[in-house]
Amino acid sequence: MPQRTADLVRTDLGIGLGLRPTHYAEILARRPAVDWFEILSENYMHTGGRPVHVLDEIAAHYPIVMHGVSLNIGGTDPLDRAYLRELKALQQRCKARWISDHICWTGVDRKNLHDLLPLPYTKAALRHLIERVRAVQDLLEQPLVLENPSTYLQFAGEDFDEPAFLTELVHATGCGLLLDVNNVFVCAENHGFSAEDYLARVPWDHVVYFHLAGHTVHATHRLDTHDQPVCAEVWRLYAEAHRRSGGRSTLLEWDANIPDFATTHREAKKAAKYRTARPSRTKVGVR
Repeated sequence: MPQRTADLVRTDLGIGLGLRPTHYAEILARRPAVDWFEILSENYMHTGGRPVHVLDEIAAHYPIVMHGVSLNIGGTDPLDRAYLRELKALQQRCKARWISDHICWTGVDRKNLHDLLPLPYTKAALRHLIERVRAVQDLLEQPLVLENPSTYLQFAGEDFDEPAFLTELVHATGCGLLLDVNNVFVCAENHGFSAEDYLARVPWDHVVYFHLAGHTVHATHRLDTHDQPVCAEVWRLYAEAHRRSGGRSTLLEWDANIPDFATTHREAKKAAKYRTARPSRTKVGVR
């Protein structure tokens, strides 16, 4: 692969926002001081007209990162090569810095269930995932960046916990990690483990960037809803993640009940004060 994960890890784009249609007009009219935008890949694939035109305009002025929800990297269907060709063409069109998706499965028998479904952390699932990540990276000719999931159940008979599973995956494939700090916190609360201990075991030399988002607290669990501000506990966890990582690109997601652009941007910019935490020295040595 011409591009290496180490190159992505060393690229700190600053603080970005998820690009959402409700904010198109203001971004095009004002060109606000946002460091970068992340797009939902599928919104700009198999389409023409206004979405792609807007993306062209925004990509001419801001760095772009692609984030997908339909790769189905953990699924058992054959990899969708037509989808991957479209993904690669979109990246070339908007000059996206990298392509990310989720550690999950999203459908079966070519039916997209439109959800990010969890994988069991077993040796068999790991072997399956390694094979598919390698194949996708070969087709895309670049590292794939994968996000840790938010989960609401745990499988019996697992061979790894999540940090160990992620470490095995990145070392076997050279792929990057998108560390969603909110997901770490939600899972820690749902499953009763320490989020701080989780961060201590993250393979930091493969973490390319961070996600931040809000979630909803229910009586029995926390739900990753992306529909409100980031909570204080997640901000504190982000400060620790920043310190351990030495600094990474950071993205605020807000996908439901989206406020006006100024409010969303203000929330993202809160990350700046947590990025002033003294970083630890992290050796970057990935292939």
